[in-house]
Amino acid sequence: MKPRPDLLDERSPQGLEVFQLTTEPDVPSSHLYMEAQIFTMDSKRFVLHRSATAHGGSKSDPKHQYLRCDLDDGGSLHPLTEELGATAASVSPDGRYLYYFVDETQVGGGRLTLKRVGLDGSDRQTVAVVDSALPGSSYRPSHLYPLSTISSDGKRIALSCFLGDGNTEGAPWGLMVFDLATAAVQLLTHGQSWCNMHPQYCRSQDPEECRDILIQENHDNTADARGSVTRLVGGDGADIHVIRDDGTDFRNLPWGRDGNEHCQGHQCWRGRSTWAVASTGTSQPPEAQLIEGRPCPHTGHVGAKTPGGTRNDLSRDFANPHFYHFGTDIAGTRFLTDAGPLDRTATLHVADFGEPGRDPLHNWKYLLCPRSSCDKTAHIHPFLSPDGTTGFFNSDESGVLQAYMVRGL
Repeated sequence: MKPRPDLLDERSPQGLEVFQLTTEPDVPSSHLYMEAQIFTMDSKRFVLHRSATAHGGSKSDPKHQYLRCDLDDGGSLHPLTEELGATAASVSPDGRYLYYFVDETQVGGGRLTLKRVGLDGSDRQTVAVVDSALPGSSYRPSHLYPLSTISSDGKRIALSCFLGDGNTEGAPWGLMVFDLATAAVQLLTHGQSWCNMHPQYCRSQDPEECRDILIQENHDNTADARGSVTRLVGGDGADIHVIRDDGTDFRNLPWGRDGNEHCQGHQCWRGRSTWAVASTGTSQPPEAQLIEGRPCPHTGHVGAKTPGGTRNDLSRDFANPHFYHFGTDIAGTRFLTDAGPLDRTATLHVADFGEPGRDPLHNWKYLLCPRSSCDKTAHIHPFLSPDGTTGFFNSDESGVLQAYMVRGL
């Protein structure tokens, strides 16, 4: 890894260190998405990818690979995949395996393969193959979401996809759950409004709570018969739900859809807790706030107006908040976020959580300006190591998108 002290400025805290983890001059590299489960729990190793943008790689790109980064070995990089179409990687909670999918699907057909490989690159195995209709349906998966999510007990992995046949207008999107012991797959939920799910298993280690999946519903979206999205969301916007991974206990998060607040589409669990955080946009005041909440009974798609919903404005002590992308440590005590405007002046900040549901974020600390263009392919997408001591972000400040690390938080 390459030291980058030039990315620090006079506002950066003493002792902060910045490193560029990827350095190929003609191949863009990126971290996976903020909530992706890509770290070993000792915070020493994680997975990123080359020949990728901030929102994933291309299934037809032979250069796209997932790489293991060893932070205790100077950030050395080690290829873990070679297959064309490798996507949606997740590291198992015990840190032993990388699970990923090989996308050979096409609308209405093709093949989807779930694989695993040891994080040392050994013992590659095929776990499951989907080359026919999903059980109990006539649907075939395609247009895979570039992120999977794995349960904290390591027993199940979920992935969202398009379910159309290429001819039917208004075809659904859905969420698949794979049982890693039996290789069985279940279509958990489906419908036209599930085109951008951001599925995230709750990381609680409670045997019941770890069955919950955070999902995003994009109301009034439009797509053609082949799954090309022409409008991502409309009307009062998206809302966020939780569903148990057997398809039951559908709940609301109290965010958005009240005529003033809308969900940006960035949310995550607060560490291993059952609290979650979302970035929102409000018309009055014109801000992008951070709102904490807990799942509550579904009473319609009413968002912030959900009866009994608990809301906590985490950003209320930060002047003129404009927050977009963020992550927490596994304990749910530390928080790393970008702050707008989303251009080359966007900045990184770290803060501490207080009591869930009550306290605002505190101990705010400016870190640095990543100098990224912040266009869609080069979003900063900051996140923390599980132990909360190290932060990670993307930037194209060099002219090519690369992955970075900031140490000494």
